Amino acid sequence: MPFALYLLGLAVFAQGTSEFMLSGLGPDIARDLQVSIPAAGSLTSAFAVGMVVGAPLMAVVSRRWSRRRALLLFLVTFLVVHVVGALTTSYAVLLVTRVVGALANAGFLAVALVTAVAMVDRTKTGRATSALLGGVTMACVVGVPAGAVLGQVWGWRSAFWAVALVSVPAVFAILRAVPSSSAAPTAGAAGGVRARAEFRALREPRLLVTLVLGALVNGATFCTFTYLSPLVTSVTGLGTVWVPVMLALFGVGSFVGVTAGGRIADVRPVPLLVAGGLALVAGWVVLAVTAGSPAAVTVLVLVQGALSFAVGSTLISQALYAATGAPTLAGGFATAALNVGAAAGPWCGGLALAAGHGFRAPVWVSAALVALALTTAGAAATTATVRGARVGA
Repeated sequence: MPFALYLLGLAVFAQGTSEFMLSGLGPDIARDLQVSIPAAGSLTSAFAVGMVVGAPLMAVVSRRWSRRRALLLFLVTFLVVHVVGALTTSYAVLLVTRVVGALANAGFLAVALVTAVAMVDRTKTGRATSALLGGVTMACVVGVPAGAVLGQVWGWRSAFWAVALVSVPAVFAILRAVPSSSAAPTAGAAGGVRARAEFRALREPRLLVTLVLGALVNGATFCTFTYLSPLVTSVTGLGTVWVPVMLALFGVGSFVGVTAGGRIADVRPVPLLVAGGLALVAGWVVLAVTAGSPAAVTVLVLVQGALSFAVGSTLISQALYAATGAPTLAGGFATAALNVGAAAGPWCGGLALAAGHGFRAPVWVSAALVALALTTAGAAATTATVRGARVGA
């Protein structure tokens, strides 16, 4: 893999840390800003909503820019809003910074996905995608637990300052690693025609199903991950010192999953998705049932992190494979689909909590979302088989 691809991963690391870190900071934010835990959890949903809207929107807006210019603009914006978030004492302002930061993150990731795929041979799309998303998993391994520790020692604002500081070297890395002419601007009527052609290509049934599956699987991941801190402390009975440990375990699992998934996704994606999906839904069910056992939770957090990211990263690479007619917008729509899940997951988990079902409820919601994904995949496969038989007849 080109070294420049890993430098893009450095920026994704900073952004992934920001996106995930509220799972360890939610209770502190709730106390400091005098809001409920579900309201603090909605900051994660707000970030995800910004990603959903921003991914295709920013992909379209940045089509006329060079990739380096787009990446730099999005990353600098992301850095600035984290400084504002670290300084504010208002929940409303913090909510706005999460949305704006998400728009910038969405634009960056959409462009970075396309840039990463362009750096390698098409047969290595899965590996390129997993290398870039390695920044997200390293955020889970290092960034999120470190943010939780910073939050416990110096308050949640210190984690926002840390994300801003980590983004600084990523800016210089992009200046050095990504050529200024890495994408030719497309303007005028020709650009409009090409954009419409790409939107039409995004209607392809295989691509749409893949995007839906990605949204459901990612929704399951974020649903439990967002409320992992209160699950560990209130249900499992571990002290707050164990929260960074559990977050790190999830991150280690996710790194293993995305690395292995990237290597398998280019050669045997369907077996990985079927076996991984079945194991994933079973794992969420077992976690919900055994959440009171520290030993079981420790193992399952690691395993579920691996399965979630192995399946999730494979779905991203399959979406990029399926979107051959939309080379510019593919990354944006893949990012948007995953963050539909990232928005819906915590929201559904918050509803279950607000209904008084306890901190196991988000885990049950995760199991239901993956089960729905498996059902959807099965229905799509059956429909495709029937259509093929009719055509053959």
